[in-house]
Amino acid sequence: MTPANAHSHCFDAIVVGSGFGGAVTACRLAEAGVRVLVLERGKPYPPGSFPRTPRGMRENFWDPAAGLHGLFDVWSFSNVTALVASGLGGGSLIYANVMLRKPEETFAWSDGKGGMHPWPLDLDALQPHYDRVAKVLLAEPYPTEYEPYASTPKTVAFQQAAAASGLEIEHPPLAVEFGAGPGPPQPGVPLPDDRNLHERPRYSCRLIGECDVGCNEGAKNTLDFNYLSAAKRAHAEIRTCCEAVGIAPVEKGYEVRYLQHLSARGSHRRDLLDPTRELDRTVEAKVVVVAAGTFGSTRLLLANRATLPGLSPALGRRFSSNGDMLSVARNCREPGGRGRDRRWRYLDPSRGPVITTSARPPKAEADDRQMWIQDGGGPAISEWLWQPPELPADLWAMRGVAFRRTLARLRGRRRTHLSGDLARVLGSTRSSAAMMVLLSLGCDVPGGRLRLRGDDLELDWNPNGDSRPYYDATQDTASRVARELGGRLGPRMLLRRSRALTSHPVGGCAMAASRDEGVVDTWGEVFGYPGLFVADGSVMPGPVGPNPSFTIAALADRFADRMIERADEDR
Repeated sequence: MTPANAHSHCFDAIVVGSGFGGAVTACRLAEAGVRVLVLERGKPYPPGSFPRTPRGMRENFWDPAAGLHGLFDVWSFSNVTALVASGLGGGSLIYANVMLRKPEETFAWSDGKGGMHPWPLDLDALQPHYDRVAKVLLAEPYPTEYEPYASTPKTVAFQQAAAASGLEIEHPPLAVEFGAGPGPPQPGVPLPDDRNLHERPRYSCRLIGECDVGCNEGAKNTLDFNYLSAAKRAHAEIRTCCEAVGIAPVEKGYEVRYLQHLSARGSHRRDLLDPTRELDRTVEAKVVVVAAGTFGSTRLLLANRATLPGLSPALGRRFSSNGDMLSVARNCREPGGRGRDRRWRYLDPSRGPVITTSARPPKAEADDRQMWIQDGGGPAISEWLWQPPELPADLWAMRGVAFRRTLARLRGRRRTHLSGDLARVLGSTRSSAAMMVLLSLGCDVPGGRLRLRGDDLELDWNPNGDSRPYYDATQDTASRVARELGGRLGPRMLLRRSRALTSHPVGGCAMAASRDEGVVDTWGEVFGYPGLFVADGSVMPGPVGPNPSFTIAALADRFADRMIERADEDR
């Protein structure tokens, strides 16, 4: 094994990326005695560091060319808008914590023309790895048997509406801490010291809907609190603000070139940064694990085809949005009564974690277009963003208030108490409170292709093509749920079938039985390049169906078994 050296350029394994694939493989390898280097382009985010102000959010996007090194990396292709993360912990920093296993019936992908193609592995191959990951991420269902969780408005309403729509309901395991120690869970209580790499205190979930913008309480079991902390305790070296740009074979493995984002280093912990301030660095290892996410990993391999000429011709193909669709149930009303006489149904979407409940059609009704629909939420500030549709009515109310006050003044009856009038100006607040975001995902057709045009990543895929039957069925389901919630589906701009909005992009380095069909084998190893692995959402042969994070982590755990086996043979 390579001796430890703070300035060494030689390691046993280099892991590019720290999301669900990179964190799991880095931890497993480090705990097996392999000397690991983790390269993460983004910054560390300890509890309390996620911005909330307009200025902070303005700087919270990822675009190094514009001097931005923030959390959110937004891509806009011809027919797809995608949101991914950049930071230590990858997508776990902004995901909604859902840990659903991929069902057995989804281990095949549709070509949109009536053909179904099996994955090169099945559920049995992943079950032990799901179990192992679950023990680390400590996922538990939303504790609806206790207050205040049992009375979360959006949870109760969605459960009722989904059941009335004929869907099967479950409270999926969530990688969130709802309490500490024995006894009922409680919001906002200190969590036991878990020796996390940030050395910051953590608190249980305060039910404030901030999962997708970074949890300042540390209540989410993001990867920096478990896998990456364990990897660091096992002497893995973690270098943030370091972006891999090159991979090339060398005599004893691979050479990885990376650039430091020096202006992003700031006051972050020195043990989470490169020990030097060199802009352009090169390191070597016998094993390299590319885990930079669907866009990052595919782009990195496409950009290095000159040094890796034997890469599969399938590189970049089989992209899928995992069937993501965002819709909104607007102007929901309470059951009972008639028409406009029914009261508004205030669902308070910022109360609770972002997702608490998942529903899907009964298995007997499901076809090759498997789908899931989940209740959505967001931070309190997001409710203000839903208010503009009420602005005309609010302005009219303001006009009426001004008229009445002016008339009273002219009559010599000056009123000094404003509270009731100000409340009336804010209107019914139905646009922001009597609504629910509906998150749909499932098995679309993985017909997209990622490619490079110069330095720009491009995506050729149209959700209005082979995937249209899936999106039509998904929209119909969302419409039924919205009606059962007492509302209607909108706004229309989010429902254009010609454009997808995804936070779960998969594919591009598809797993397959041969080089002609995919980029990696069932152990994540790149065909033709021993010791070069890919471990993230890009290896999916098709859509996962439910939220992909758990399956990505389970696959990475499986891939780590092969890497450790090889390392043991070399000792």
